Amino acid sequence: MGQIKVEVVHGKRLVIRDFKSSDPYVLLKLGNQTAKTKVINSCLNPVWNEEFSFTFSEPVGVLKLEVFDKDRFKSDDKMGHAELSLQPLVAAARLKQILSVATDGMTLRKVIPESDNCLATESSIVWANGEVRQDVWLRLCDVESGEVELKIKLVNLPAVSPAR
Repeated sequence: MGQIKVEVVHGKRLVIRDFKSSDPYVLLKLGNQTAKTKVINSCLNPVWNEEFSFTFSEPVGVLKLEVFDKDRFKSDDKMGHAELSLQPLVAAARLKQILSVATDGMTLRKVIPESDNCLATESSIVWANGEVRQDVWLRLCDVESGEVELKIKLVNLPAVSPAR
């Protein structure tokens, strides 16, 4: 199994779901694994700085993110969702592993915003401090506004099966 670490850094311009603000939290899903940040009360630009670990096998799936407004007496309100394919990150790490060349700070790949992804801005996959990393801003879908910043680190690649 491979392992990634996902840090939910912060959100900006999240939507109002209560009277004047929202109480946002983030739910992450990769395959059948889930993780949830703490609730930040009365904030449209929350800072979470929470890191979660997920295991994966190849082909790697899609990291799904949902933002909710915590409500006390009724079901939580949706504040948008986004998805990020982890395949470019894993492919860049495999290429680095095969070529065995990378200097600290080297960009392995760039991923640009397109209609089939939720990137708000161009994102670089880099080799830094002995890790393959990707910092992304994801644009929330099905909502008036909102973005969430994630920092993703590839900790381990799954072992490659020997060719037969």
